[in-house]
Amino acid sequence: MRAILAVLITMVPCFILFRTTRAQLSVDYYSKTCPNVEDIVRKEMIQILSVAPSLAAPFLRMHFHDCFVRRKDAPPNGSLRGFGAIERVKEKLEAACPNTVSCADVLALMARDAVWLSKGPTWPVWLGRRDGRLSLAVETNELPPHQANLTQLIQIFAAKGLDLKDLVVLSGAHTIGTAYCSTISNRLYNYTGQNNLNDVDPFMDPKYIAKLRSKCSPTDKKTLLEMDPGSYKTFDNSYYKYVAKRRSAFHSDWALLTDSFTRAYVLKHADGFESEFFQDFAQSMIN
Repeated sequence: MRAILAVLITMVPCFILFRTTRAQLSVDYYSKTCPNVEDIVRKEMIQILSVAPSLAAPFLRMHFHDCFVRRKDAPPNGSLRGFGAIERVKEKLEAACPNTVSCADVLALMARDAVWLSKGPTWPVWLGRRDGRLSLAVETNELPPHQANLTQLIQIFAAKGLDLKDLVVLSGAHTIGTAYCSTISNRLYNYTGQNNLNDVDPFMDPKYIAKLRSKCSPTDKKTLLEMDPGSYKTFDNSYYKYVAKRRSAFHSDWALLTDSFTRAYVLKHADGFESEFFQDFAQSMIN
């Protein structure tokens, strides 16, 4: 999740130099200049995800990255899937409202609709962001690494004005999507770096390790694993069930069990309370 490199999207005009603050945003920002913006985006998203439902997670991930790196001002992210779909939606908006809607706002709306169309919650999107011209490699240090411990995660989230509850709630986004074997290889092989392929992460359920090792060889860089096995295309509370059983893919997910507050949230929502999780997630996305 950290590989952010600058690439140009040339099909549509996406890069404007202005920066935005929350005070400049509003839910009706385009009420006069592009009143149908949300309808246009949702219509396209319904068509896109009906053909490629696996794109829901990349859309959400890109928005998440942009929130951390540019505070919701979208630079292009060369490491993530879905740029063709973003260009498609932007072209529709350009036809209806030329030079009006920023790519950052398009991505925010697409991420919201991606969650909703995956049977998750919805929320009002504050609009009026301006686009960054490029994404600086140094800014990848602001992103939460998948191998982070809880202390590191707290520091990263706090730097963006997000608290411990936001951290555990937004981690629930891992209920949809996939990850490459290479992302978790160090948990399955040579965990402590002693050149021992039988050295595994002691904090992961041994049976789950065996299952993952049957799918991922030490050098596998292509195989995709479901983040939430069995329902990785559905936004639900199953993520917390896997974390509670120590069957999460990322070390940063397991780290939620190392704090009394985040652990309590995980265990509560592993047993149900999906509607509460949905409400919390929507609020944290607004935050």
